Amino acid sequence: MRKYIVMIFTLMSVSVFAQSSFYDFVVKDIDGNDFALSQLKGKKVMVVNTASKCGFTPQYEDLEKLYKEYGESNFVIIGFPANNFLKQEPGTNEEIKEFCSLNYGVSFPMMSKISVKGDDMHPLYQWLTEKEKNGVEDSKVSWNFQKYLISAEGKLEKVISPKTKPYDPSVIEWLTK
Repeated sequence: MRKYIVMIFTLMSVSVFAQSSFYDFVVKDIDGNDFALSQLKGKKVMVVNTASKCGFTPQYEDLEKLYKEYGESNFVIIGFPANNFLKQEPGTNEEIKEFCSLNYGVSFPMMSKISVKGDDMHPLYQWLTEKEKNGVEDSKVSWNFQKYLISAEGKLEKVISPKTKPYDPSVIEWLTK
């Protein structure tokens, strides 16, 4: 009887995690203020881990263009600076904000620097990368500028490689469907 109860509890726990939503999280923006992802309900969201000193850093330019072109159509990009790959994001939040503004005119929301892998992985990235939590698939953040596409209902829909540029046909198709 005890094994049966534990098994039911375990199954219920997994199912509860898998049904959690992207919109359940509150993160810190680049200025250190709370940013409830629930305020993005009804919008498609692209989550991108960013870095200022990476070979993919020029993707900021296309990310900004994509945001300006589709941002009025219930779409938002949120950038999460991370220093997990070869120390390519060494700056403070203030330095990152200035870099993004001066070099790429970034107007999409940027969040505070976090860890996107390892023992100190941010809970949002745990949700993004663990099927047990997101209900869709397991993934690993392979490098800077990996993209996670979130539906207007707050569900993970697709993981896009860091090498894939923001204007890739698969991204545009997802945005326009």
